[in-house]
Amino acid sequence: MKRTSIALAICALSSIITAAQIPTDYKVLADTSKEPIAEGPYSPTPEGLSGFECPEWFVNAKFGIWAHWGPQCAPEDGDWYGRNMYDENSHNYQYQIDAMGHPSEFGFKDWLPRFKAEKWDPEALIKLYKEVGARYFMALANHHDNFDLYDSKYQEWNSVAIGPERDIIGEWKAACEKYGLPFGVSVHASHAWSWYESSRGADTKGALKGVPYDGWLTKEDGAGKWWEGLDPQELYAQNHPYRPNLGVWDWWEWQPGRVDAPDQAYIDKFYNRTVQLINDYNPDIIYFDDSYLPLWPISDVGLKITAHMYNKSVAANGTNKSVITAKQLNDWQEKTVLRDVERGALDHISEKPWQTCTCIGEWHYDKHVFYRQGYKPAALVIGMLVDIVSKNGNLLLSVPLKSDGSLDSEEIKILEKLGAWMKINSESIYDTKPWKIFGEGPAAEGVNPLSGPGFNEGKLMYGSKDIRFTSKGDNVIYVTVFGIPEESTVIRSLGRKTEYNTRKVKTVELLGSDAEVSWTQTGDNLSIAAPASAPAREAIVYKVTLSRR
Repeated sequence: MKRTSIALAICALSSIITAAQIPTDYKVLADTSKEPIAEGPYSPTPEGLSGFECPEWFVNAKFGIWAHWGPQCAPEDGDWYGRNMYDENSHNYQYQIDAMGHPSEFGFKDWLPRFKAEKWDPEALIKLYKEVGARYFMALANHHDNFDLYDSKYQEWNSVAIGPERDIIGEWKAACEKYGLPFGVSVHASHAWSWYESSRGADTKGALKGVPYDGWLTKEDGAGKWWEGLDPQELYAQNHPYRPNLGVWDWWEWQPGRVDAPDQAYIDKFYNRTVQLINDYNPDIIYFDDSYLPLWPISDVGLKITAHMYNKSVAANGTNKSVITAKQLNDWQEKTVLRDVERGALDHISEKPWQTCTCIGEWHYDKHVFYRQGYKPAALVIGMLVDIVSKNGNLLLSVPLKSDGSLDSEEIKILEKLGAWMKINSESIYDTKPWKIFGEGPAAEGVNPLSGPGFNEGKLMYGSKDIRFTSKGDNVIYVTVFGIPEESTVIRSLGRKTEYNTRKVKTVELLGSDAEVSWTQTGDNLSIAAPASAPAREAIVYKVTLSRR
């Protein structure tokens, strides 16, 4: 047998082995009778979704803004409030005691009417996000708190019935259509099955030791209460044995052998809620806060939702122009959806497009971050954007809204600085491709592996010796220098006789400046003199044009 034939045979065998390792013995098959899957070329199996290719509009967009905003912002005390308020050792519990009293009397359900969105102006916000440079927008459709922020037919605990009494997703969608921004929704409710486990606990000390929190309440307990007629179990989703020692991450990845895995009713409800969301609001992107797809691998529900989303897009556009993102993907999973990295970034150029999701503060609004001036500064956000784009990624940046739906003064300042930088330098971001290498300098030379779904943010910081590359066409390279250089910037890879370049530099321009740039190219490097003045303090960008081949 010829060597090439042997290689092909090995590749084929490898493919068979990989396919055989994909789970197919789902414990619960989602019922699609109420919300049928759209017909089309995609089928709800890993193989049937493997033709996914990221659409060009998303690849070229590079930067999106996320409003990670829902009823957990009502206390303005940070992320995961709805779970942690029932943990007597957490700061959220102490805040709860001080602000509203004991969670046996005032549970998370009782925060919902206090989420009013009284200052929320979606049109003004979307207009601002577009002005500062966002090329797509993401809205929170539901979180682990299981509350739908749209006119849900399948979840009675929703923003049209309770709290704002407004269709949050519908209004975000209309604003995006007005300003021409692609629209995304994030869906996190697959984890609600166990996320509220703490709501069935009780204090282990103090005057109310042993008094159960409100997670045990049923519809019958609502007589005469504000929530009369509603079933708390439809929110807290506790239709399983109480697991008081269930750790935070024990339930994140569903394994087939688990006896407390979500039941048929829970999975069908999740499917119906999500497909209704797709059908009624036609998002361009869905962000799943899951390791691969929701409730994988105990159920095929995520596969069915994904096939429906893609087929709807094909029917409308002739090809799939929609995107679904998920986390911690292996090789075959990356053929079906787009990789999302939470609060982190890859340390290499990825052949496939990907996305970082991060936040300037806490995921849900925390007024204490504002008081201590703890937000990511604009310079760091810009550095992250440049670094991520140099590696073929997009940045999805959450700027948390206050409970009333407004931005605080510090967030506005950060957005204004980001927008000012983008007005000068956006041509080095939008519609670019990675160059042969993503950068040079100490941070580029460091190794920074992901921790789980991401979480390597801030471990390698960008300094004045760090540069990043993007490119357009065959002969334009953008060189971003972090900060304002006080001495010449020496770019080793752009010499005439290097591993990455053998062409002469024709011109070097400083974006945002009409001043002539002084530079010298040798066989070993390109040296660019420090500018007399810089158009931006956070980072400057040189546009380097090479001679044609």
